[in-house]
Amino acid sequence: MERRLGVPTGRAPADAHLVVLEERVLAKNDALAASNRHRLARHGILAVNVMSSPGAGKTALLERAVRELGADWPVAVIEGDQEGALDADRIRASGAPVVQVNTGDGCHLDAEMFDRGLSALGAAPGTLVFVENVGNLVCPALFDLGEGARVVVMAVTEGEDKPVKYSRMFASADLVLINKCDLLPHVDFDLAVCERRLRLASPRAEIMLVSARTGEGLAAWYHWLRHRGGRQARASAGLAASHDPPLGDATRASPGFASAVESSTP
Repeated sequence: MERRLGVPTGRAPADAHLVVLEERVLAKNDALAASNRHRLARHGILAVNVMSSPGAGKTALLERAVRELGADWPVAVIEGDQEGALDADRIRASGAPVVQVNTGDGCHLDAEMFDRGLSALGAAPGTLVFVENVGNLVCPALFDLGEGARVVVMAVTEGEDKPVKYSRMFASADLVLINKCDLLPHVDFDLAVCERRLRLASPRAEIMLVSARTGEGLAAWYHWLRHRGGRQARASAGLAASHDPPLGDATRASPGFASAVESSTP
């Protein structure tokens, strides 16, 4: 069998069982993800799966979003980490209800963890639910949670190579936030090269330059979220949410949701 840099380029026959097992795991996950997505649509809940490598600034962006969107749109967060609850504590201090999901040895959230997190969260219909996935640019890309949108965060401090090295993650994104843009004058980062590589990895994804520290670019991100929330609300209007069991204890629509999305809906 041909080898390159000591790594087999193909699978030995003995690996066939592993391939089948992986396919079964993903198929089970995808079925539950589809159920999650349908249930969220019925309740008009926009769930946004936020993914990045460690330190790109996911939590800082969500802290600001909670404070700046929460006045007219209820926001809740599911925090995914292997251990601890440091990020959940930060989100809670920002004013949002939060559920911590610890994955232990696992490197990502999956549809079952998301489902259980939603039930524990008890989000009211019309809530914006952020899912801060485990810091990792590999595994989370493979597992559909049933979310309504995928946002990938990268920082200018990481270099322009991430869309090439982790193309599957970026290909799955609906939106890419290039964070820490306030540091551009101080780091060796070619924005044009990064954008070109992002376009190759994901021609459909929107790209925004933001700074969680200064607030630059966040208004555009919030507009994007509100537009997505408006679409979810319109989709749910034709569905009977009462036919589904409530998400946790939530059975009443949040009054601020309609006004939160209406201003940005074309």
